[in-house]
Amino acid sequence: MNQPGYDPDAMTMPLPDSEQRTDAPPGSGADLSKVGAVAIGRNEGERLKACLESLVSAGLAQVVYVDSGSTDGSRSLATSLGVDVVELDLRFAFTAARARNAGFERLMELRDDVEFVQFVDGDCAVRDGWLAAAAAALRADKELAGVTGRRRERYPDKSVYNLVCDMEWDAPASDDAGWFGGDAMVRVKALKQAEGYNPRVIAGEEPELCIRLRRDGWRIAILPREMTWHDAAMTRFGQWWKRSVRAGHAYRELATIHRSPDHTPFAREALRPWLWLLGPPVAVAVATTVLAFVSPWLASLGSLMLLGVYALLILKSAKWRLSRGDEMKQAVIWGVACTVGKLPEAVGQCVYWWNRWRGRDTTLIEYKGPPAPGRAPGSPPGSAPGNAGDQDPGNATTDKPAE
Repeated sequence: MNQPGYDPDAMTMPLPDSEQRTDAPPGSGADLSKVGAVAIGRNEGERLKACLESLVSAGLAQVVYVDSGSTDGSRSLATSLGVDVVELDLRFAFTAARARNAGFERLMELRDDVEFVQFVDGDCAVRDGWLAAAAAALRADKELAGVTGRRRERYPDKSVYNLVCDMEWDAPASDDAGWFGGDAMVRVKALKQAEGYNPRVIAGEEPELCIRLRRDGWRIAILPREMTWHDAAMTRFGQWWKRSVRAGHAYRELATIHRSPDHTPFAREALRPWLWLLGPPVAVAVATTVLAFVSPWLASLGSLMLLGVYALLILKSAKWRLSRGDEMKQAVIWGVACTVGKLPEAVGQCVYWWNRWRGRDTTLIEYKGPPAPGRAPGSPPGSAPGNAGDQDPGNATTDKPAE
């Protein structure tokens, strides 16, 4: 799924240099003795090493890693770092929600005095200062169920797909946000009240949880802080397509689960792909029919008219990005991604309805495989060869949320 505050057609831009997010200062709220962490992953390789090292070095009360059937030595790696490892039962389908719940349960078994838990995906590394800032925010505001911050792509220049992903992650700071993503610090009391994540949701389990938290009177905040480095490792169109399919599946599933006469969360996101895909062709068909009575020649230009409509939709999204300070190239890439992305999102919704009609659960949707060896994920972007995004195309399996 996409990050909090996400609008598929109009994302916020990075803050100006004068307002850039900074690491949390030492001092107030820096006590992490009542903070635990749960990392989840599957075949993340060196990405997982960077993730766990960023947690272990922070001096948290306890770090738990939940493994979903990895075959790359992830469990041994976690154990070597002193992290408690939970292996999901192979008899049941893997979901991120199920993994997070299992990790949380294990954390409570080991340290039932923990007040806050930092959830993080195995392809992310926590930034210096984030844990202290997040804990301080939760201690200062008892109505907050969870806080999130700026997830940033480690290699946005590696591909246009990584770049689009990085643009998605950037949401404006807010003390009353809609939801958080896979990386967030959550209040234990609130999570217990909500009875955890919904294990049947294969994508978008975080916003689904936030819907229930908000209905119980809790709030979600986005802090103006750097939170995590993320390695999307998307270098191929097929990966981006699968990720978009997963997003469409999540929109439809959440809108269906939480359908309400008063307000249906994600109803707009679920409807938009169909409006974009079907609206222009229908409008052009009507226009060409009318023009046929006026000028057959004009009516023959229907295909060009359809292309023109979609070009306008691309320009609409690109213009919004330009107004936020993006360069023209980035804005156009965003506009194309928003427009073309409606097709895989619609496919994802069709997958949801097809499986629901058959009475089956959709299996996990993955868009990337294990990272290639030889890269140091903890190093600054672009500082080492062997980017995880360079993995063999055959390692990417079919489908995930995101966000």
